[in-house]
Amino acid sequence: MMPLQLLAIVAWTGALFFVLAAVAIAVLAIRTRQPALALFGLLPVGLGLLALVLGVRVAEPPVLPALVALGLAALGVIGGNPLTVWVLRRAAHGDVDPGAHGGILIPAATASGGTSASKTREVLRGGTWIGYLERLAVVGAIALGRFEIVAAVIAIKGLGRFSELDAPIARERFIIGTLVSMTWAALCGALIVLPIA
Repeated sequence: MMPLQLLAIVAWTGALFFVLAAVAIAVLAIRTRQPALALFGLLPVGLGLLALVLGVRVAEPPVLPALVALGLAALGVIGGNPLTVWVLRRAAHGDVDPGAHGGILIPAATASGGTSASKTREVLRGGTWIGYLERLAVVGAIALGRFEIVAAVIAIKGLGRFSELDAPIARERFIIGTLVSMTWAALCGALIVLPIA
């Protein structure tokens, strides 16, 4: 085996190890409710982006690039959950009460058009599952080169949540969560397609 071929196999195997380790740590972060663990996922994504910026090209041995691409897709979908939770916690500064169904509690609207300090309602329910689906759609759209799918996801999500965005805290959470989630998925999707472009 040529030294360059061996170097390519070592490089792709290392990339696969880092990506799969990041996926495993993201799953651990979700299960233990320790979203800061997901920051490890920034390492393989950051190194991949750095390699792209620097123009590092490594020969592609059979199978390994496809496995790395599948790992990046999984990291884009799964790793976005704890990363988004981590950012939302930092943005909220502890001012948001979680709801019983995964949403947040905000003061309920009254019949007179004001808000009631004694009653609350839960908004943005199901955000975890919506996040998984949106990241899957974004990674898939980028991998397929069909960017109009991303626009459709944004439109569907915005229209679906429109009635819940009357409170400023809900709008802020919706915008921050969507941007973090979709940016993460887009970065992972870009790492799948750009090295072979």
